[in-house]
Amino acid sequence: MRSLLVIGSLNADLYVEIPRLPIPGETLAGTGNAVRSGGKGANQAAAAARLGRLTWLAGRVGTDAFAAPILTDLAEACVDTALVKPMPGATGQALILLQSDGDNAIILSPGANHTWGLADGFAMDTAVAAAIPASGLLLLQREIPGEVNLAAARIARSSGVPVILDAGGEATPIPPELLIGLHTFSPNESELARLTGLPVDTLDQVEAAARTFHRRGVHHVLVKLGARGCLSVPREGTVLAQPAFPVPVVDTTGAGDCFTAAYAVALLEGQDPARRLRFACAAAALCVQTKGALPAMPKRAQVEAFLEAQP
Repeated sequence: MRSLLVIGSLNADLYVEIPRLPIPGETLAGTGNAVRSGGKGANQAAAAARLGRLTWLAGRVGTDAFAAPILTDLAEACVDTALVKPMPGATGQALILLQSDGDNAIILSPGANHTWGLADGFAMDTAVAAAIPASGLLLLQREIPGEVNLAAARIARSSGVPVILDAGGEATPIPPELLIGLHTFSPNESELARLTGLPVDTLDQVEAAARTFHRRGVHHVLVKLGARGCLSVPREGTVLAQPAFPVPVVDTTGAGDCFTAAYAVALLEGQDPARRLRFACAAAALCVQTKGALPAMPKRAQVEAFLEAQP
């Protein structure tokens, strides 16, 4: 079985449940709180592993009390964390304001996720660099330093390993070199609008905005559209749309990570393009029905049962 390597973030998600977002100067009483494991890298790795793929995660945690529970949750999801390195200081943290309709607002403190290279003297340590050519696919996102993603993408390109980049985690422009040769670039609709400066109100507009990345070296753009589903825009071939499955939404945190990881698993399995989208949307539909990010990632049997129940 070809393995999946995720290089990315690990966070402690500090949840506060609120009826709505407060206005400036307002003190708003919460209705609940919790600490759960998360981080885009950890979420994606856990999702892929629970979907049956041999998955490695490379990342950084701190030496505080948050690190051990995250590593325990990853181990329970069958993620190999041998490439997760403890660094002095705080583990990454995300303050998640979960609203009653399932939407969220997030404040991120990167902590150890941004310590790559500080102790090593270079962005990519030897063990992680060696793992990239041995993997079947590399999955990246933007909650770690950009130089780490660039170093990883260079190694993958020279080794013939396909790379998927999830656009989430950082609002700054993406370095042009990182986009060159990407197998798949996956933004959500707000990220696509911000990165291109183009409207994304209709599927035609989404496609037009996505195609601007073809000119920057990306082979395939996979746009996450939330309640509208997703749109797959290859440089060559058929554009495919997959509607979202209608389900009750409890918490959207981590749903995009679940979608991207499920797509990566389907790609590694050789599923056809339409089936990949349906599989990824099904996984995300299950994810949003449970509170939390990493804890909400569904198992393979759940996804297959959900798909079998669909018309």
